Amino acid sequence: MLKGKHIVLGITGSIAAYKACTLIRLLIKAGAEVQVVITPAGKEFVTPLTLSTLTRKPTISEFFSQRDGTWNSHVDLGLWADCMLIAPCTASTIGKMAHGVADNMLITTYLSMKAKVFVAPAMDLDMFAHPSTQQNLSTLQSYGNTIIEPQSGFLASGLEGKGRMAEPETIVDTIEQYFQHQSSLKKRVLITAGPTFEKIDPVRFMGNYSSGKMGFAIAAECAARGADVTLIAGPVHLPTPQNVHRIDVESAEQMYEQATKYFPESDITILSAAVADFTFEQKSDSKLKRTHDNLELSLIPTKDIAASLGKNKKANQVLVAFALETDHELENATNKLIRKNADFIVMNSTQIPGTTFQSDDNQITIIYRNGECKAFEKKSKKDVAKDIVNALEDYK
Repeated sequence: MLKGKHIVLGITGSIAAYKACTLIRLLIKAGAEVQVVITPAGKEFVTPLTLSTLTRKPTISEFFSQRDGTWNSHVDLGLWADCMLIAPCTASTIGKMAHGVADNMLITTYLSMKAKVFVAPAMDLDMFAHPSTQQNLSTLQSYGNTIIEPQSGFLASGLEGKGRMAEPETIVDTIEQYFQHQSSLKKRVLITAGPTFEKIDPVRFMGNYSSGKMGFAIAAECAARGADVTLIAGPVHLPTPQNVHRIDVESAEQMYEQATKYFPESDITILSAAVADFTFEQKSDSKLKRTHDNLELSLIPTKDIAASLGKNKKANQVLVAFALETDHELENATNKLIRKNADFIVMNSTQIPGTTFQSDDNQITIIYRNGECKAFEKKSKKDVAKDIVNALEDYK
C-alpha cells in the first residue's frame, strides 16, 4: 500500500525522536519515499545527518538552507506529498498546528499540506492529559487530521502513564490502512448536513438543534476513502473536512435547489440534514413588533428533498436517508424508508441520552429495504460515520 507513496515526516523536539529512525526504515522498506522536515528543537535529539543517510534526501529544517538565494518551499512539499506524518509531535507543535502559528518550516509545511495528515503525540502524562492539549487535539481532528493515540508506559520523566509515542510499527500500520481505505470508495458522493433556518422576518427564524456534526463526519470519512464529496451544509459553524467541496445554504428551499442540482451526477447521496418540514407562508420585510394581540403565522410545507430524489433515483444510484424519531422508532423509520425510496435508512432516537443533536456521540440502527436491521452501540460520531460508510461499501 505504501509503494511509491510520498511521505513528509515531521519530527519535533521530543525524546521519542530517536524512534523516527526506525519509522523511516519501515516506511522505506514498504516502498515509500520519505522527506524529513525537522524543527530546530528536534535536531537536539536526532541529527539531520542520520536522517538524511536513512532517507537519501537532504533533511529540511530552515526556510533558507544556503545564503545564495535558494530556499525550501513548503508549498512544493504540500503538493508533493501523499500524506504527512508528524512523529513525534510535542504539545507545543500540536498547539501551533491547532492555531496556525507558522513560526517554523514544519508548521508552514503542515498549513500548506494538501494531503492527509497523521499526528503521533509524545509527551509526559500530565501534559497529554491537560485540557488545553486535549482541546487542541480535538481541534486538529475537526480539521480532518488523524491522531495516532499515544501508549501508556514508562516515560522519560520516570513517571508512568499515557504519553509514549505509538510504536513505529503501529504508526506504519495506521498509514497503510488509510491508503487501503482511500482507494475503496471511488465514487461521487453528495451529502446534506446541519439544520435549515426558515425566516420569519429580517431578525428571526424557525430552526432546529442540529449541529451538522454527523454529516460532516460522514463527509470526512468518505473523502478519506477516496470519494469525490460534495457537502451541502445548513447554517453551522464547523470547519470543512479536507478534500470536500462545501456549499453553504440557509433555508430548506436553498438546500432543495442544491441537492436536486448535484443529485443527477452523484453515485451516492446521504441525506443527514435536519431539513424543516414547514416554512412561513408570509415573510415580513421588516421586524415584527410586539402587540397586545396574539401573533398568528401560517405555515406551509417545504419541498420534500428525500422524496424528490427518491422518485428520480436511477438504478445505479444509492440513496441513504436519515430518520430521527421520538417514538415508535423502527416502525416510523421503516415507513420513511419505503416512502422516500431509499436504499437504506439510518435511524437514531432522541430517547438515548447524550446522542443526536449537539452531541459528539450517536447511536444508530441501519434498516434495509429487505427488512434487515443492524443495531450499533453508542459511539463517537466519527466512528458512527465509519459504520455508515462501511455499510455503503458492503451494499455496493
